[in-house]
Amino acid sequence: MSLAPTFDGAPEKGTINFSVGQPSADLLPLALLRGACERFFAGAVPLELNYGERQGDARFRAALAAFLEHATSDSLLLTAGISQALDFACSHLTRPGDTVFVEEPSYPYSFQIFRDHGLKIVGIPLDGHGMDIEQCERELARHRPKLLYTIPSYHNPTGQTLGQERRERLVALSRKHGFIIAADEVYQLLHHDVPPPPSFGTWIDQGNVLSLGSFSKILAPGLRLGWIQGSAQLMRILLASGALVSGGNFNHFTSHIVRQLIEDGQMATYVAHLRSQYAARAEAMDTALRKHLGGIATWQKPQGGYFFWLELPAHMEAGDFQAAARETGSGFMPGASCSTAAGLKNCLRLSFAHYTPADIHDGIARLRRAIVQ
Repeated sequence: MSLAPTFDGAPEKGTINFSVGQPSADLLPLALLRGACERFFAGAVPLELNYGERQGDARFRAALAAFLEHATSDSLLLTAGISQALDFACSHLTRPGDTVFVEEPSYPYSFQIFRDHGLKIVGIPLDGHGMDIEQCERELARHRPKLLYTIPSYHNPTGQTLGQERRERLVALSRKHGFIIAADEVYQLLHHDVPPPPSFGTWIDQGNVLSLGSFSKILAPGLRLGWIQGSAQLMRILLASGALVSGGNFNHFTSHIVRQLIEDGQMATYVAHLRSQYAARAEAMDTALRKHLGGIATWQKPQGGYFFWLELPAHMEAGDFQAAARETGSGFMPGASCSTAAGLKNCLRLSFAHYTPADIHDGIARLRRAIVQ
């Protein structure tokens, strides 16, 4: 008996569920990765299948540093993606009872990671231009966070981007108040037109900054390959991990395969392809929203990444429409799921990454039928 392949969060057959924040099947590069595997094995030696260096294969780190353009190989630590990197950073840089500042709203699955480590979560609101730095300063008068988690470029779930001046102020605050910035930059390279401000990786020499990146959004989630970029001081703390001492780097083998794509230029070409594809999907969603939900919801068209954040009138709760959305064959993520305190009930997140423009138009029409009854 053969089973159809599935993935966590897969939409039901026949539905267009915009809660799915993952690439669609047509954007997962089987042929590209097959060729990279063949090239690696054509010249591989047995020891390349050993545990590998704790920090990650030196050749891969050199290739990744050149690809990122703002990194050195010594500043990079290979990880098994963003979630593992964030969990790993919490394990070694925080203690139970510490406080973490996060954006309100934020990536909903980060909350469980922080709670797993016994951290107190304090939400800092966004104002349309990223984190409200004035409110962050007010909260710093009341709390002493050990960590601040931010998604600065094409934020999940709102799509907002933190400007250069605010980034500079946030780095200055981290030095003044002694907290570490963990910048989740998984969408940094997925601009639809104009690039965002430079990565937080450009500030690691300040000592209080970690930049977290991943190939999940720019190649394939199943690779489970990412990186942490940080100062020599923070890198020493992370590299002392018993898990790394015992087993070497977290994803040594996959880094060999991805290195082939970086070194021959195919990685850069593929990222450019994704930018154009996601730009077209974002345009389709914006057009469909204006046609079907204009005058009902408000939103800000993202300039990169995966997501639209819709705000309904204050008296409406997005959760009330979930059952109706399922009946129409659509779906969304309620804003309350992205809130640190189950607020933002009149908001919802839509991802355009998993569907073609034609499906997006169809799905938004279905969603209207669920909301306008």
